[in-house]
This record gives sequence, structure tokens and C-alpha cells, in this order.
Amino acid sequence: MVDFISTHVYDLAGFALSVAAVAAYQMYLRWRNRRDPASSALYGMNAARAAWVEGVMRDGRDILAVQTLRNSTMTSSFMASTAILLIIGVLTLSAQGDKLIGTWHALNVLGTNSSEMWLFKLLILLFDLLFAFFAFCLSMRLYHHIGYQINVQKDLALDCTRPAHVGAELNRAAIFYRVGMRAYYFTVPLLFWLFGPLWIVGATFLLVFFLYHLDRAPRRDSDLLG
Repeated sequence: MVDFISTHVYDLAGFALSVAAVAAYQMYLRWRNRRDPASSALYGMNAARAAWVEGVMRDGRDILAVQTLRNSTMTSSFMASTAILLIIGVLTLSAQGDKLIGTWHALNVLGTNSSEMWLFKLLILLFDLLFAFFAFCLSMRLYHHIGYQINVQKDLALDCTRPAHVGAELNRAAIFYRVGMRAYYFTVPLLFWLFGPLWIVGATFLLVFFLYHLDRAPRRDSDLLG
């Protein structure tokens, strides 16, 4: 293990820096959301979903609820299926490592081009895609349950079918979907890592810059594009 770390210190340092940058951004985002919730796009979407559940259950708009939840379920299902296809692609790529290592490392400046490091990178990428797959599956599971909860008759007065509870479950499903998308986003730096440690660092900082603008709630018309 010590020999592996000393041999591939630049690749491992680049990966550690990438993970640290993403984790630091998530901590900053959490701190900003607590300090100023209105600045977060997540806060606005959570409030909108809770209000939507309240309106649907109050007015009895069953068809609207079914159509909206179906769209959400189909989106999660599509992303989970895509994750499976990408996992198969990574497994296929790992079997052809001896033929592709030289080509993929043509732009590698600091890292090594050993087969062990190549398989380690693919293993990390595989774990990331598996994490995304299970997150999307959990999202689908909750959307499926909400489809029953949101259409229960009001006179039954069940705790699990109160609008506040159903809205919380819907936001929970959205959280799993968001986690899966974050794992998808992180595949970009991991793919660039195959070219070398400098590439993963550069791709990570570009990703954090992109997420910063994505997570910011628009407050004026000029913010809608960024």
C-alpha cells in the first residue's frame, strides 16, 4: 500500500484535492443556505413542491398529481438506466486497459501510466456511478409511494397522508434525485482523471464554478442565464 501511494502520489493528490474541493463547496453551500435560505435555488424548489402538494390535495387534482409524479418517476428511471449503461461501459473499458493506457496518457504530465493506477481510477468511477444508480432508485421508490399517499381521501385522517408529510416525502425524493445528479456531475472530473492528475484538478474547479451558479437562486432577470 505504501509503495502504491509513493508511486502514484501525484494522481492520488489530484484526486484528494478534487474530493476536498467538492466537499468544501458543499459545506459552503450548506452554510449559505442556513444563513440566507432565499439565496438558494434548493430552498425555492422545496417550498414550491410543498405548496404544490398542498394545492393538489386541497383541490383534489388527482390527474395533475399522477401526471407530474409520472414525469418525475420517468426522469429518475431514465437516469438510473443511463447509469447502468455507463457502468457497463466502464467495465468494458477496464478489460481493454492494456490497449488504451498509452493513448489516454498522451496528455499526462505528472501522473504515471501504470495499469494498477488505471484500474484504480476506473474503480473509483464505477463506485461513483453505482452511487448515482442507487440514489435514482431510491428517488423512484419515493415517487411511487407518494402517488398513493397524495390520492388518499381526506376523511381517513391518516398521519402519513397529511399534506405536510406528503410534501416532506416529495422533497426527500427530490433530495435523492439531487444526490444522484451530483454524483453524475462528479463523473466529469473522474473522466478527466484518466488523462492525468492536472486534468482532474482543472475539471473540478470548473465543476465547482458551474455548481455555484446552478445552486444560486435568480433574483433578477440577468441571473436567469447564470
